[in-house]
Amino acid sequence: MIPYRLRGSSTRATILRIVQLPLRAGLAAALAQAIAVFLGLPYPAFAMVAAILVTDLAPEQSRQLGLRRIGGTLIGAVLGAILEPHPWSIALSIVAAMSVSNLLRAEEGARLAGFTSAVVLLSPEGGAPWNFALHRFLETVLGILVAWAVSHVPRLFVVRGRARGGLSG
Repeated sequence: MIPYRLRGSSTRATILRIVQLPLRAGLAAALAQAIAVFLGLPYPAFAMVAAILVTDLAPEQSRQLGLRRIGGTLIGAVLGAILEPHPWSIALSIVAAMSVSNLLRAEEGARLAGFTSAVVLLSPEGGAPWNFALHRFLETVLGILVAWAVSHVPRLFVVRGRARGGLSG
């Protein structure tokens, strides 16, 4: 049943505003996952997650989110691959990755850098952290590229020249 406030002449417009970003995120996630599987990448979920997190109605916002994500992933992947797995080295890699991000004035990617360094340090590859770090980075970039492409699809509904229903609306 459609809620009362969605009934009437503006029902279609309201529904489009509500689902526009979720539809784009879903499309980007599905495409990123499919491409990663087609390419034989071992962890397609990283591509899917990056696509969801970077998708936006505004291409410029999507670009900014993607660049931050690429920077944070790169910093974290490198620092995570350098150290040996141990509880203290995990803490050290997180501190180092976040600090390097902050020193490079990439504060908005600092948490992601810390997260990525810990994930790489605990890589399921066992003795091949550089291999896992490379795949983590490549899959993230793939997801971001797909999100960037989807962000350029024309908006379904525009009110007075501005998109409604998105993060940057």
